[in-house]
Amino acid sequence: MLLLVAIIGPVLGALIAASLCKAFPKKAGWILASIPAVIFVGLLTQVGSLNGLQAESVSFAWVPSLGVDFQLQLNGLGLLFALMIPGVGAFIFVYAGGYLHGHPLSGRFFTFLMLFMTGMMGIALSDNLIVFFVFWELTSISSYLLIGFNHEDEAARKKALQALLVTGFGGVAMLAGFILLATAGGSYQFSTLIAQGASLAQNPLAQAALPLLLLGAFTKSAQFPFQFWLPNAMAAPTPVSAYLHSATMVKAGVFLLFKLSPIYGGTPAWSITLITCGTITLLLGAVTGLFQRDLKRILAFTTMSVLGMLVLLIGIGGELALKSAILFMLGHALYKATLFMTAGNVDHGTGTREVTLLGGLRKAMPLTALAAGLAALSKGGFPPLLGFVSKEYVYKASIDLASLAPVLTGIAIVGNAMLLALAFKAGVHPYWSSAAKPGLGKSYSSLLPHTPHEVPFSMWIGPIILASLGLTFGFLPTEWISNLIGPALSISSGVATTVKVSLWHGFNLPLLLSLVTMALGILIYLAREHFWKKQRIGTRIERRSTERAYEFAFHQFVEKSKEVTLLLQNGSMRFYLWVILGVSGLLLSYKLLALGGLPAFPSTEGISILNTTITIAIVLGALVAAAARSIVNALAGLGVVGFGIALVYGFNGAPDLAITQIVVETLTVAFMLYAVLKLPSFKRYSKKSLRIQDAIFASCGGIIVFLLVLKSSALELAPTISNQLSEWSYPLAKGRNIVNVILVDFRALDTFGEIAVLGIAALGVSICLRPHLDRRQLSADDNLIFRVGANALLLTCIALSIVALYRGHNEPGGGFIGGLILAAGFILYAMAFGEKAARTKLRASPINYIGFGLALALVSGFFGPMTGKPFMSALWLPDFTLPLLGKVHLGTPLLFDVGVFLCVVGFTLQVVFNLQASSSDLPKRAVTSAKVEKKEPANCL
Repeated sequence: MLLLVAIIGPVLGALIAASLCKAFPKKAGWILASIPAVIFVGLLTQVGSLNGLQAESVSFAWVPSLGVDFQLQLNGLGLLFALMIPGVGAFIFVYAGGYLHGHPLSGRFFTFLMLFMTGMMGIALSDNLIVFFVFWELTSISSYLLIGFNHEDEAARKKALQALLVTGFGGVAMLAGFILLATAGGSYQFSTLIAQGASLAQNPLAQAALPLLLLGAFTKSAQFPFQFWLPNAMAAPTPVSAYLHSATMVKAGVFLLFKLSPIYGGTPAWSITLITCGTITLLLGAVTGLFQRDLKRILAFTTMSVLGMLVLLIGIGGELALKSAILFMLGHALYKATLFMTAGNVDHGTGTREVTLLGGLRKAMPLTALAAGLAALSKGGFPPLLGFVSKEYVYKASIDLASLAPVLTGIAIVGNAMLLALAFKAGVHPYWSSAAKPGLGKSYSSLLPHTPHEVPFSMWIGPIILASLGLTFGFLPTEWISNLIGPALSISSGVATTVKVSLWHGFNLPLLLSLVTMALGILIYLAREHFWKKQRIGTRIERRSTERAYEFAFHQFVEKSKEVTLLLQNGSMRFYLWVILGVSGLLLSYKLLALGGLPAFPSTEGISILNTTITIAIVLGALVAAAARSIVNALAGLGVVGFGIALVYGFNGAPDLAITQIVVETLTVAFMLYAVLKLPSFKRYSKKSLRIQDAIFASCGGIIVFLLVLKSSALELAPTISNQLSEWSYPLAKGRNIVNVILVDFRALDTFGEIAVLGIAALGVSICLRPHLDRRQLSADDNLIFRVGANALLLTCIALSIVALYRGHNEPGGGFIGGLILAAGFILYAMAFGEKAARTKLRASPINYIGFGLALALVSGFFGPMTGKPFMSALWLPDFTLPLLGKVHLGTPLLFDVGVFLCVVGFTLQVVFNLQASSSDLPKRAVTSAKVEKKEPANCL
């Protein structure tokens, strides 16, 4: 239950965040912080209950045919990571409430932040590779939204896109690696693969998966050569930076490396790659950070450097190295979140993050100064803080190596010394340095945008507590630390391990190295002015890093995309149709030949006169539409074709399809009337030669489809599917209408995808037509008889739609048909009274109907997993009898069908209402777009 709460809690938080911010603008951060706080407390109770390789798990069937289940597992490593996410997250939410106080989009921000926390909790607890990937991508998308939160800033949008592209590229590579690894190990379950240990790494498929998995981890955790996106992510608001850089996104790649260590750890490819890339990232981040003047960028480069240290330690492997990496990761989460929040406090309290303008802030901001000082000391490795303990183990691990000991120990000393200097620049200099700027004879305060002041309670309480925890951890009992670190180390090493962690190890070589590091770090810090004066060196290092390769590749991709777009999207609908029909025709022709060539013409025996008559009418309608010189005649011809096909369905045992076809044809006529009735005559669009070419293309396409249908009808590709579905329909799904049963039960997930596409299409129509809406010229008919009839027909359509919806599981009908019927009633009402009156009668925006319908359909799918069944599985209440209705079956398929019903209503009315409101502007826009057709890609219409 705890595992589900850890995932569902943030999802619910995302759903209510916007409403909370509107209802309680001053307390929303505190209220939302209770969600991660409750999760943290629940997980904290599990410390000590997991020993060695023990784990607790929960599993639901998801895609059983592919062996993919929704599996969550709480092991020692996942527990440690999961504790950091809500533990730091609770303070981030409180801090963000103060930081964004009065911001008009704070509800959106908290929604994104909750979704991000959902993704991170899923990464920490997933035991299935595919589920892990889904949550991994959720963090990429939500971090993109968070980094680009200030969307009016072009730089923020650009940097958010950069982070998305880099991490998304790694995510796709990682998915391919997961598939190869699962194929090699025979399972998509992490725990099963890890149990196979080093033997799995010898499999050729597992070896091929390694570079792909490392791509995923390196892009997420900003390892060389993908490190450039991390400092650029500073475009995000400070609460985002504090969360992403301390306990969440950038640690996700490191977490993946920890999980894969039992499989690949110790192999040459693993060790060489991690040690090399980790070392380069460590030194590159530290050196570049020395030249930075912005507090957040200084901290960003220290994060990059720390991530390099963690990857280096994982690459070294062994108990000491992994133990030090785990301690280092825990300490970093505490002090880095603190330093970022204090940097935000300085920005809030002084109006700048430029360190050369800051100093002496301890008097104006004493609480912020205290938190920053403690965090800087922990980051610098001063006893008795947690940073000192983790650094001691880093030196123990490097000394324990054989031939590489001198090199790696030297790298660790230099890297830690620079990290100490950077920590002091961000956590000591702004508060404790001289209050007079050297050489200018002016006080710092006179150079600041406004007078320094302490921040509100919500913005300093989190940094104070987190910084204090860094101090407290150094004095915690060994047993408690062992219960937290030991199980995590057992999972990452693949061997049950007991850990003893202590603050004091006596006078030894690691202590001496720590003292050397402190001395060297302080010397670098004292030379800070020298580095700041040469800021251009840091800028040059950044520009000449791999970011230039990314920018070149991105620029080339964009330019080539424009060329392809101008070639294919040239604004000519005729050209689009030619391309579609041509490519489709070639593919279908190839398939036709692959099936054995041209089919024999079927026998005409048994074809009734009625079917023959309907077919002739359809052909004549098509010819009339093709030869028409006016839009009205073309619509009439197409109407004959559509209604003729409906008759074919009706007379051949498919009443559902017949009803749907009739309603769709009716609505299509309405669409076409609004969209094209006022356009110029067909003569304006093409010459006779072009129309002949069109006829040839259309005829070829029709012939190919005709031949393929004949061929496929002659083949027995799957003779048992129809019979099997008929047999399953009532016993398994309590429905006699096989079509509806397939839509809302057997293939409900496919249907959900289709209604989601409807929602996206409705939004697209709204965006395209929004600039052309004319609310002053609403279409309405003043005919009294038509208005009275429209009122009566609307009531009739409402009743018929409800009947069609309810009876659809056993009789012709269903949510799709019912939605179309109701939409038709409102369209008639809009034609009689105008679009504005129809919207008022509808009571809510069509977009709201779509949103609520999608939510209902999605919710109906979660009842299955709650009972141990796959997602979208049907659940039924016990049957009961009601007067007039007889025996009643109520279940999740009906709820899903209601969602389909609402989506269809919302989509149809959204399109028609927007077309109606913008129809007066269509002729003008049509002529304008025709003039620029050869110069610009096609517009939305």
